[in-house]
Amino acid sequence: MGIDVQDFAQWMLKANHTIQANKDYLSELDRAIGDGDHGINMARGFAEVQNKISRELNQDIGALCQNIAMTLLSKVGGASGPLYGTAFIKMASVFKGKEKVSLDEFSKALHEAVNGIKMRGKAAPGEKTLLDVWEPVSSYVAEYVADLSWQSLKSFAYQQMENTRPLEAKKGRASYLGPRSAGHLDPGAVSSYYLFEALCLTMLKGEKGT
Repeated sequence: MGIDVQDFAQWMLKANHTIQANKDYLSELDRAIGDGDHGINMARGFAEVQNKISRELNQDIGALCQNIAMTLLSKVGGASGPLYGTAFIKMASVFKGKEKVSLDEFSKALHEAVNGIKMRGKAAPGEKTLLDVWEPVSSYVAEYVADLSWQSLKSFAYQQMENTRPLEAKKGRASYLGPRSAGHLDPGAVSSYYLFEALCLTMLKGEKGT
């Protein structure tokens, strides 16, 4: 079992669909502890990702990832653009020239993405950021790479998103609220969950179709 370039494209299209459907909710979450524009920014970025994929599908996964990264860096404002963009740049380096990747390669790419997010955001786990979804998801995939259940991964990613609710924000505008930031979901963690949910649904659909 692996992920090919068509799976990857479908993953991004499904992620865009979910983000567009939930952009108001993401911005509502961001208004509670941030600037209030996370949904608008993510929707703008992923809409452009879909446009680029539709025009330039004949690429390997590495080139597709690089394209996604550059699009998110240029179209998504605030801290999210650089963080998501860096994640996809790091994944692109693992996927370079490949039209299909194994789950082991995908796991390595997620590990690199997490390291990139840490360096770019100067963040650590438990600080109420998107890293609180990305890092445990990466660790989960690495642990179960030999027998990965996409349904279980989706449930796991959801729980990591929910785990940001009681945390006190230590990064970004939300950190200005101090203890008052606790009790709210982190918007970046929610959009990250949408991203991984889209991956899991894409791969589950593929499994049912085989």
